[in-house]
Amino acid sequence: MKKSVSNLNPLTKKNFITLLICVVIFAAVQFWQASGSMGSLYQGLLVPICIYVIMAVSLNLVVGYLGELSLGHAGFMCVGAYTSSLFSIMTQSTISNSLLRFAIAILIGGIFAAIFGVIVGIPVLRLRGDYLAIVTLAFGEIIKNLMNVLYVGVDNNGIHIAIEDSTKLNIDYTNGGKIILNGPQGITGTPRDSNFIIGFILVMITLIVIMNFVNSRTGRAITAIRDNRIAAASVGINVTKYKLIAFALAAFFAGVAGALYSHNTASLSATTKNFGYMMSIMVLVYVVLGGMASLRGSVIATIILYALPEVLRQFNDDINNYRMLIYAIILIVMMLINNNDTIKNKLNQFKNNKNKSPKGKEPETVKEAEV
Repeated sequence: MKKSVSNLNPLTKKNFITLLICVVIFAAVQFWQASGSMGSLYQGLLVPICIYVIMAVSLNLVVGYLGELSLGHAGFMCVGAYTSSLFSIMTQSTISNSLLRFAIAILIGGIFAAIFGVIVGIPVLRLRGDYLAIVTLAFGEIIKNLMNVLYVGVDNNGIHIAIEDSTKLNIDYTNGGKIILNGPQGITGTPRDSNFIIGFILVMITLIVIMNFVNSRTGRAITAIRDNRIAAASVGINVTKYKLIAFALAAFFAGVAGALYSHNTASLSATTKNFGYMMSIMVLVYVVLGGMASLRGSVIATIILYALPEVLRQFNDDINNYRMLIYAIILIVMMLINNNDTIKNKLNQFKNNKNKSPKGKEPETVKEAEV
């Protein structure tokens, strides 16, 4: 006999509700698209929202569950975007099935990002607090700038790589050679394989994997490190090892988001807006406002905060002129409500005392409830 939803343990029920919310949102969007009333602006937001949801959920693994502040998440997204794009362009003529090619490109982007996560994490994760944030920020900028000085070309003789300029590639253009990555000009010609359905599937995979990860033995070790590093080390938990696992997994999904991003744009270039520290900070805002160690909060906060400026843009000029001011006020209000422990504790205490009060007699004030 199957268990009903009400008989599930609270954690499983919470994860089930989160996944159900995502399915309901997906179904609502599909219905909106089928009705023909969705404008091109909102259709253009669908894939980017999936990208940033994956980024926020994966960063929450490091910031919320591991308890470390990382500001280099956009750098791993950059690695995934570039490696997956290079793969798709070079195999476009050999792998005719676009869905298969894109699936392999996503895996390659995630794997390379995870490798960079391990390389960066080995020296960096021995630091803590502000020091970790500064060093991860520096590594993110290094990765972005490395992509801006890299030149990659291909011809019948193989792949050519240079870091000075395109003339150093020595490509045989008469023999089908071409430049794929042209330094700061980036990559053009990436197949536009991304769509909302694929983005939604990747969001669900990300949520399911991270939900199972944080509830596994490894995930419990990571939360133990977050709660008390010294106590975790004293009972035999290898702190560096488990921190590196979480960091690499978060980097993997950042690379997956990067692959989705690169296959949704006509040209790919490593700029501060796309893969710089501002991107990392923006994703961190989604995580903090959604709630630390709250995957559902990361999903909802990302959808609202990413779409809000564009929604406000559609109003009349009086509102449109103040849309960023309205956006900033909403951020402040969400921060106060979501992170004010005093208000939460008072409300929870009031609810508990109200439930314990005699039937038919309600406490008139919070003070009376406390008495």
